[in-house]
Amino acid sequence: MAIEISWRCPPSPSAFSVGAVIVDRSVGATADASARVLATGYSRELDPHDHAEEVALRRLAQLAWPDRPDPPDPLDRSDGPDSPDRADRALPSGPPASGSSLTLYSSLEPCSARASRPRTCTEMIIEAGIRRVVFAWREPEVFVDCEGAEIMRRVGLDVVEVPGLAAAVRAVNAHLLT
Repeated sequence: MAIEISWRCPPSPSAFSVGAVIVDRSVGATADASARVLATGYSRELDPHDHAEEVALRRLAQLAWPDRPDPPDPLDRSDGPDSPDRADRALPSGPPASGSSLTLYSSLEPCSARASRPRTCTEMIIEAGIRRVVFAWREPEVFVDCEGAEIMRRVGLDVVEVPGLAAAVRAVNAHLLT
């Protein structure tokens, strides 16, 4: 599903086309196919600098705080990490699902370095409390040397790479690989 969503990305000469899906596995599901989809996103969906994972995380925040007209923005660090109201902007770890039951699927390894925003997708995923990340293709060194998988593993996340799907992600990003 994440790879299929990535085809919606407007092509860019300076960024990969990526899709992301966040699912809740706490509904008694034992197979990924029966997990409940909570949020999706793709690169450049809402803003030219958006990454797929951050769009999906924003949607998850909106789902967690449906009564707030302006739910916490996981990208907002305007007053620093030690600010008294910083916790109010943290991504959800409670309803609609606990972070430990969430899996984020991405067509590409979540970024660990980026020029367009102050926070990486890897940082946002860790902060959100998501415990499992599955991706199809390790980010090649076209733009940066990505260490997203290693960083997430070091902090205890279950990180799964599915290299059998990498060719499909390369096809979506062929414009960057020629």
